[in-house]
Amino acid sequence: MDLMDKTSSKEKDEPLDDSTEEVSERRLLNQIHAKVTEISANIERTQIADYVSLMNKPRKLILGNLIAGVTRGVGLGLGITVFAGTILYALKALGALNLPIVGEYIADLVEYVQFQLEGRRFY
Repeated sequence: MDLMDKTSSKEKDEPLDDSTEEVSERRLLNQIHAKVTEISANIERTQIADYVSLMNKPRKLILGNLIAGVTRGVGLGLGITVFAGTILYALKALGALNLPIVGEYIADLVEYVQFQLEGRRFY
């Protein structure tokens, strides 16, 4: 009877060990799945796939950067023109007020700018 008890307890232990191993494997697989899902979400969030495809097509990269550079240059040129025109308009308005010290300085500055725009030198 002792022998039967020992074998039966071993048989009972083995399925428990198998189920424990299965549970631990499932937990491990779930952890791996969660980590892979997290990494996948991070990759999509940082758009690495788009970056890699762009690196594999250098002509597309060059064209995109060229268009971006031209757009920035045109925008900068237009912005400076509008800003400088606004400042010159304000300076002319201040010069028309004939303020004692500021008026002379602004008049000289506007005169200098007008000579430069006409292509002549101001001495």
